[in-house]
Amino acid sequence: MGNYANPLLKRISVDPAVCFGKPCIRGTRIWVSLILDYLASGMEIEDILREYPQLTEEDVRAAIAYSPEEHNQ
Repeated sequence: MGNYANPLLKRISVDPAVCFGKPCIRGTRIWVSLILDYLASGMEIEDILREYPQLTEEDVRAAIAYSPEEHNQ
């Protein structure tokens, strides 16, 4: 991934050797899509942070800011 307009996107990693190349929160194997699914089902950010204490609020906000369509995922 190249130059980011949104600095939050630096928290997203796409590596073919990690999680089948699915976008993940950098340094974890937590898929962006998993976070978005939780949010879509009504889970609050605070609930996600309790479930995944290795994440930060900025990580969750990065998942929200990430647009799979723009990155061909």
